[in-house]
Amino acid sequence: SLSAQAQAGLKEGKDFVRLGRPVPVDAPAGKVEVVEFFSYGCIHCFNFEPMVKAWLKQKPAHVAFRRVPVFAEPLQRAYYALEATGQLEAAHDKLFALFFTEQVRPAGNKPEAVADWVAKAGVDRVRFLEAYQSFGVAGKVRRASQLADLYHVEGTPTVGIAGRFLVPGQAERTLPIVNALIAEARKG
Repeated sequence: SLSAQAQAGLKEGKDFVRLGRPVPVDAPAGKVEVVEFFSYGCIHCFNFEPMVKAWLKQKPAHVAFRRVPVFAEPLQRAYYALEATGQLEAAHDKLFALFFTEQVRPAGNKPEAVADWVAKAGVDRVRFLEAYQSFGVAGKVRRASQLADLYHVEGTPTVGIAGRFLVPGQAERTLPIVNALIAEARKG
């Protein structure tokens, strides 16, 4: 409600956007879906990641969180290929570190160049490349792009809440805003 937002000090249009048309969610009944739109090539996402990790350790049990890579298809495919091969958890932070701490980036957009890049993070190159080129990964990339369009994502990091709200990246302010909108979404 607007009074709850005012009490939380949130301003619609400044702190968050209420979507004109709700976006379908994948969360089970009784859960509030929170979607982080990010890119491995985004310095703001790299800087936001430690805040997200800390938030995930204390997020309410009624929150279903997922990441959705956007904008750069080779990096989107990398995320979903790592997920498909079970290597995402081990490689996620390492890919951010390669990109921004070590300044090591894929030497082009070809699958082999991306596979060489993720191999530097300790990923099995052959398994990765097979998944990277799979129909399943291509489908997930299409779905991620469609979801970003439905949420009207213009930059990263951006957080979608319950298919109803969008919080553009605001660094330290983002997750308190997300928490307030989760509470709002739970009220119905």
